[in-house]
Amino acid sequence: MIANAGFVEHAKIFDLSEAHYDKTMDINVKGVVFTVQKALPLMSRGGSIVVVSSIVNVKGIPAHGIYTATKAAVRGLVRVWAQELKDKGIRVNTLSPGATETPIIRGQFESDEASDAAKGAFASMTPLGRLGLPEELAAGAYFLASDESSYITGIDLPVDGGLAQV
Repeated sequence: MIANAGFVEHAKIFDLSEAHYDKTMDINVKGVVFTVQKALPLMSRGGSIVVVSSIVNVKGIPAHGIYTATKAAVRGLVRVWAQELKDKGIRVNTLSPGATETPIIRGQFESDEASDAAKGAFASMTPLGRLGLPEELAAGAYFLASDESSYITGIDLPVDGGLAQV
């Protein structure tokens, strides 16, 4: 089972509103919590839960404060759930993407030029020199969900080209 909820809106501490805070927390934390809770009755024979977090759970990025808090929160929840669900034969892990080539990146910026500049900046900070591809994230999620990772629970798997590691 994959639990993925992601909403990001740029706001520095000076510009935060309660509405921004509530929306981001509701989607990114509450959405994951209750998705996992509702799926548990379907996992009576055990299984694997992969919760999508983000590398921001370990790497601060300006104007992403509340988003960072939400992704750190789900990372913390996974540590708890790995303990709570072990006796049910359910493994729980997080997958933490770095910057990934998706239309979502474009939607965060007011122009194609700003989007391209941000992608270039992320690529230059990433040791592998590029953004990730959706297929690469899918491979990480598949691994965590599969029997190939049957002795793995409670971890965070960064799929980020090394960005959060250096």
